Amino acid sequence: MSKPEKISAIEVDPADIDPFETYNRGEKIYTRAIEGFFQKLRVYTGWPLLIAFFFIPWMNWDGRQAVLFDLPARQFHVLGITFWPQDFFMLGWLLIIAAFVLFAVTVFAGRVWCGYTCPQTVWTSIFMWVEELTEGSRNQRIKLDKQQWSANKLARKTAKHGLWLGFAFITGVTFVGYFTEVKQLIPDTFLGTADLWSYAWVLFFTLATYINAGWLREMVCLHMCPYARFQAVMFDSDTLVVSYDEKRGEPRGARKRTKTAQPLVDGEKERGDCVDCKLCVQVCPTGIDIRHGLQYQCITCALCIDACDSIMDKMNYQRGLISYTTENSLNGKKTKLVRPRLIAYAAAIAIMVSVFAVTLITRVPLNIDVERDRSRLYFQTNEGMIENSYTIKVMNMSQQDGRYTVSVAGINNIKYIGENTVSVASGEVYSIPVRLEIDPKELTEQSMDITFTVVDDAEQTVSKDKESRFTGPQWR
Repeated sequence: MSKPEKISAIEVDPADIDPFETYNRGEKIYTRAIEGFFQKLRVYTGWPLLIAFFFIPWMNWDGRQAVLFDLPARQFHVLGITFWPQDFFMLGWLLIIAAFVLFAVTVFAGRVWCGYTCPQTVWTSIFMWVEELTEGSRNQRIKLDKQQWSANKLARKTAKHGLWLGFAFITGVTFVGYFTEVKQLIPDTFLGTADLWSYAWVLFFTLATYINAGWLREMVCLHMCPYARFQAVMFDSDTLVVSYDEKRGEPRGARKRTKTAQPLVDGEKERGDCVDCKLCVQVCPTGIDIRHGLQYQCITCALCIDACDSIMDKMNYQRGLISYTTENSLNGKKTKLVRPRLIAYAAAIAIMVSVFAVTLITRVPLNIDVERDRSRLYFQTNEGMIENSYTIKVMNMSQQDGRYTVSVAGINNIKYIGENTVSVASGEVYSIPVRLEIDPKELTEQSMDITFTVVDDAEQTVSKDKESRFTGPQWR
């Protein structure tokens, strides 16, 4: 079996590399607004995420905030389910599933997550829209930054940063609202009655949003996000990426609007379709030139495709000089969209999702913990009975109050002394001191297995078992 072809890379002389260039932002990127199919698609993928983020904390479920991560109470409410620290393995499981989905999407279509639904991209797009609203188009912003400070410049800059901070503050309050009841958090925040930690976290996420989306922008994608560094290893020659068709576009050069390509002045070559307008560079949020080939800085937002297609339309040329395509397609080879690695990812995702769904459906909202009395292994009563002491903790992990029956099994004729029917409020842990007695004649070993069982009186199918040991004198 032949090895998959590698994506071609640009050769760079190590002597030309500045060791500090990676960490320098360089010139400020002034992005240009563009309209087109992929820009509209980014609106349809970004806005649902934005709306969901701000709307979900306001949803109610059975009189409770639908999604609330109550850290002090160690309860994590998601719709009708309450998760506890004991359920954290499910969170790890869910993160692994999300990682595999991301890997599969990357193998198939590159960094589309970054370009369309990543929160950094969505929030940065909002901030860039505010910037254009207050300071004008790309050329107007460049001109404004070069001007001396004036009342007009101060007003525009103040309006921009004020709106940025306002949106960042709303973001910060909403984020904290996932961990504190948002309906109480908002009035407390403005009335000055919120606790210190709430103010601290609101301030932290406000500043984080303001700095990341307003100032750092592409630097987050290039230097802070690890995905930009390892995503290339998942690419192959059949991965859909935003690419420039060099064979069709070169040699590039300016020309008048015509229906066909024009020859160069010397007449030795024909011009390619690229008119070297640099519009693809001007709309790029990370400031790269896609004509230089595949680069890790590209977030696959496809704005350069919309920009180039608009120029091709004006020049009466065929669209697709910059497009979503594959390395094989550019080289005239057949593209295989379905391939072994994608099938393996899909199979792994299907298995993990199925197991996760079964685990979630069959999850019992009840837990029991048994602690033996460590001060003495056993006690012999005046009647000659062997006694062990335990503390049983019954945890009601549901969102309704419950009544439960506790029993023990494992040794014949064992006697349970203590509460065997208890009422436990939703989210509470009820401790039951219990003593077990047995005739020494029933003990066949010095230490024997026993099982405590807790059953929900309302729903007999909801039950939980916990094994322990019963210890007696040395058995002969």
